[in-house]
Amino acid sequence: MVTGPPGAGKSTVARALAGGFESSALVAGDYFFAFIDRGLIPPWRPEAHAQNEAVTQAAAAAAGRLAAGGYTVVYDGMVGPWILPTYMAATGLARLHYVVLMPSEERCVTRVQARVGHGFTDIPATRHMHHQFADAQIDRRHLVIEPPDEPEATAAAIRERLANGSLAHDQP
Repeated sequence: MVTGPPGAGKSTVARALAGGFESSALVAGDYFFAFIDRGLIPPWRPEAHAQNEAVTQAAAAAAGRLAAGGYTVVYDGMVGPWILPTYMAATGLARLHYVVLMPSEERCVTRVQARVGHGFTDIPATRHMHHQFADAQIDRRHLVIEPPDEPEATAAAIRERLANGSLAHDQP
């Protein structure tokens, strides 16, 4: 799983990471929010909690089924430690690998402002979600602070950490 606030580089790094495995599936968590046809609550709003749990469980179930089918799954989405237990339970897996990309708030804002053709460009929400990750209890072994601008370099660093097992997160 590649997670972090908006503008952290999740999608770009996840794509590079997935491309490095012989048999892989890239699961984009944002697509699961797009399945909601009517009544979508912006996910960063407090009243979106039940919606976020349902969408997270649906995305996690898909990722878990693909993993059970023999694919190396790279999940790209916002899964903070506050919802990680929900995600993990819905995958049906005993272990996953969790990495949080954590550039500075200003770097994330700059990237979100520069987006073209991306559905999310809300700067106050970007700042809010960055603060959620920055204030969360995240084991340092799962953090990549100020990832390099080259997605392949970040993906290579993540692959090294996957190989040594430092990103593993087990079902509680």
